[in-house]
Amino acid sequence: MRRLDETLETELIDVARHLSDVAREATLEHFRSETLRAENKAAEGWDPVTEADRDCERRMREVLSRRRPNDGILGEEFDAIEGRSGLVWVLDPIDGTRSFVCGTPVWGVLISVSDDDGPLYGIIDQPYIGERFEGGFGRSLMQGVGTQTRPLKTRETLRLEDSLLFSTMPEIGSEAEKCAFERVSKHVHLTRYGIDCYAYALLALGQIDLVIEAGLQPYDVHAPIAVMTAAGGVVTDWEGESAHHGGQILAAANAAIHEKALKRLAWSQR
Repeated sequence: MRRLDETLETELIDVARHLSDVAREATLEHFRSETLRAENKAAEGWDPVTEADRDCERRMREVLSRRRPNDGILGEEFDAIEGRSGLVWVLDPIDGTRSFVCGTPVWGVLISVSDDDGPLYGIIDQPYIGERFEGGFGRSLMQGVGTQTRPLKTRETLRLEDSLLFSTMPEIGSEAEKCAFERVSKHVHLTRYGIDCYAYALLALGQIDLVIEAGLQPYDVHAPIAVMTAAGGVVTDWEGESAHHGGQILAAANAAIHEKALKRLAWSQR
């Protein structure tokens, strides 16, 4: 991954960790609260948002306005802010709001700093269980409860038949996208659903081999791309191109399993 001046990298890492600490406090004030309510922001279907989402992003933006006022901000809940530094903070205050409102601890806070070419450094943080996954600027690590840390390294699975695949929902997207996904899922060892951004963390941790998604936004993928790539993973869209603009995502533990899954998706042959 791309590198910056060492002093700037150190500052950006410190700011990202500060944002994670602030986000932990904000989200845990609401998680499993009896007063938590979800609103639907989708014209069709159900796309929930809660005051926890807004409160968390608002607090992170306040930190950035003090510490990095010249940087841009792209977040899920509020309008984008144009910066002057060439850097932009990409924030998803709660990735997995459905999981959040159900009380399941597989949602996460996504924080990354990016430039025009994509993410440079990212954090996937799960406040309730106290796990933080970092990647970029020569770092790749998970910090667990207390001072427990371990390096992140993806698996070396070579055969699709041995791989473990995750996606958020079985319906995944359009009917054509679902068919493409099934061309992969019927050949893997195990397919599981429903743990949102935590699946990307597990891939970086070396627990699973593939995550395939569709219909994502940039704030859904920037931090995961940084974390997984730093751990040795390969992340592209379904055409094998850059994935940081969102849309269709294929994340793989290594280049070999990525190539096999990409051929099965065969999206370019639709």
